[in-house]
Amino acid sequence: MNDSAFPLEPTAAAAQAAIKEEFGFFGDWSERYQYLIDLGRKLPPFPGDLKTEEHRLHGCQSMVWLVPSGDADRLDFLAASDSAIVSGLVYLALRVYSGRSAREIVATEPDYIAQIGLAKHLSPTRSNGLAALLASIRDTAQRALA
Repeated sequence: MNDSAFPLEPTAAAAQAAIKEEFGFFGDWSERYQYLIDLGRKLPPFPGDLKTEEHRLHGCQSMVWLVPSGDADRLDFLAASDSAIVSGLVYLALRVYSGRSAREIVATEPDYIAQIGLAKHLSPTRSNGLAALLASIRDTAQRALA
């Protein structure tokens, strides 16, 4: 899976800054939700044979699959969801964390969530799912460092 579309920016901090700037262009949340949906459409193709229970992320109301690869020097994540908005949330998480070292992943708090106001505008089930996704990414990085 080294043909990952990520990272787009040189660091996780730069990715978070870019996300904050992009979401700042939109005046209201209906526009931001549309942008999230558009971002979700940019996720790299996810092979159907990987949509298994083994790769399914639990804690999400929607179906989400996450497949990590790599080592402590570089971890890549391939992910997909059956929900348009959740796919956008997945895209943002991968933009910040995929293609980074395990050390950078563990050291990077997902500040973009609060910075763009996501925390206040997600339903509790989507918030729980996003937390599960971020926890899984972080756990993968911590295991790679062990």
